[in-house]
Amino acid sequence: MSPAALPEARGAHRAAGRHRAAGRVVDILELVMSTRDGLALRELSAQLLAPKSSLLPLLRTLAAREYLEQGPGGEYRLGRRALELGLGRPTPRGLPEIARPALRALMERSGETVFLGTLSADGVAVVFVDKVDSDQVIRYAGGVGDRRPLHATSSGKVLLAFLPAPQREKILRLLPLKRYTDRTMTSLPALRAALDEVRQTGLCVNLDELAVGAAGIAAPIFDRDGAVAGACAIGGPTDRVRPRLRALSAEVKAAARAISALLGHRPGATPSPTSSTST
Repeated sequence: MSPAALPEARGAHRAAGRHRAAGRVVDILELVMSTRDGLALRELSAQLLAPKSSLLPLLRTLAAREYLEQGPGGEYRLGRRALELGLGRPTPRGLPEIARPALRALMERSGETVFLGTLSADGVAVVFVDKVDSDQVIRYAGGVGDRRPLHATSSGKVLLAFLPAPQREKILRLLPLKRYTDRTMTSLPALRAALDEVRQTGLCVNLDELAVGAAGIAAPIFDRDGAVAGACAIGGPTDRVRPRLRALSAEVKAAARAISALLGHRPGATPSPTSSTST
C-alpha cells in the first residue's frame, strides 16, 4: 500500500463505523511491511498524517507484543509475531535476525532483491519472513509475510527438495499444481525430477515459472541438525538474471552456506539425498 492511499483507507474505516485505533494499527503494520529497512517514528507520523503522541503508545504496544521490533537506529520493522501470522505457525526463533547481514550483503553483491523464505504451516506455500529490496528501479516485487506456491518458485522447490522424503511425498500428493505460465510444472513426474536435480546441485533456478519476465535463484539453509530451515533466494527480471546465472548462483549458495553456518550447521550434518518417491 502506498503512503498516499493510507489516509483514504482510514477514511473508509470511519465511514464503515469501524474502530479508529484498530484501523490505525493495521495502517502501521501495512506501512512498515512495505518498507525495506523500517521507519522511524517521525517517518510514520509524516506518512500516516498522525501526531507522534498518538502513534507512540501504539508502537510501544506492538513492539512489546513482538508485532514490531526496533532496529539499532530506533526504526520500526515487522517483528516475530507479525511474521508468524503470515506463516500460520511460530517462526524459527532468530532466523531473520541471524540471516539479515548475509541477505543485505547478497543484495549488494547481486544488485537484486533478496528473500528469506520458510515453509508455511499448511505445507503448500513458501512464506517470505524477510527481504532486502534491490536499489534497481525495476525489481522483483514481494513483501514480508507474502505466500508463494511451492511448485512454481525457486524457494518453494528448494524447501520441498530437502524435506524428509515421507514429508515431501505427503505434500506432493496434496499440492495443487496450478499453472501460472507456460513454463510452470504441473505434473508430479516433472516436479519430482526437478526436485531430484535440486538435491544434487543444492540450487534451484526458476525462469518465468510463476510470472513471465520474473526469475528466481534459491539455495537451502540448514540448521545444526541438518534439517532445512529455510531458503535464501534472489529475485529479479529474467532478462537481467539470465546472463548472470552462474555468478548469481554462486553468490546465492555462498550466502545460504554462511547463514547455515551461523545456525550451527556443518556440511556433514546435511541428510543425504533420497528419492522423492521414497515413503
